[in-house]
Amino acid sequence: MAIQITPPTITSSFSQLSSISALQSPPSLSRPSFSSPTTTTTIRSLNLQPSRKNPTAFVPKASSTTEFAPEIAEILGDINIFTASGDSVAFNQLWNQSEGTAVVALLRHFGCPCCWELASTLKESMARFESAGVKLIAIGIGEPKKARLFAEKLPFPLDSLYADPERKAYNLLGLYYGIGRTFFNPASAKVLSRTRFEALKNATKNYTIEVTPDDRGSVLQQGGMFVFKGKELLYAWKDEGTGDHAPLDDIFNICCMKNATN
Repeated sequence: MAIQITPPTITSSFSQLSSISALQSPPSLSRPSFSSPTTTTTIRSLNLQPSRKNPTAFVPKASSTTEFAPEIAEILGDINIFTASGDSVAFNQLWNQSEGTAVVALLRHFGCPCCWELASTLKESMARFESAGVKLIAIGIGEPKKARLFAEKLPFPLDSLYADPERKAYNLLGLYYGIGRTFFNPASAKVLSRTRFEALKNATKNYTIEVTPDDRGSVLQQGGMFVFKGKELLYAWKDEGTGDHAPLDDIFNICCMKNATN
């Protein structure tokens, strides 16, 4: 199936970020700048299966929980991350694991412009989550001080934001990592649609690269989205590439359907 997209040309910190090595310090930039879309590209999905030679091939996917152990919530419960204020907190304390429903959004690192867009969208959807009895939990990669600055600049509610500087949850969940996934995966093309371009531009009005984690290797980590009902994993989405976020309509449908049957 051919999909016509009109990609923008992204410059400044967003483009320069792709050239940062894991050992370099970030450039002194305040926010990414964007120019208007000028070209048209056609993307085709043609039996491109991942292989050793092509590990980042784009494959249209649906979310699946089958690759995760039934006790994944308990496994995650053994790790500690941080609140934005810097307090250590066990993963199993993030929501009511007896019967509570939670959407756990694992952003990439706090300096990723696409994660500013995702966090902005999640913030706008908070009232809808709350009315459905769902707790929203956003986790980003970086130190707590980065999380606080991220929350201040976006802005984003501090009590819903957590920091995982060592990527413990990301590693346990097997979220994708690497240069190919971060910069060259065809799944990232969706961020270049006109709608996503405008959302990205609006979300990064107060962007600062100072929120990028001190561990430069963390910028190669991909995120994901998970829905839990108590300790039961209802939905799992692993970002194939940068900006390949889970469809929020799917998340709402899962949450509302499960809560309606209880």
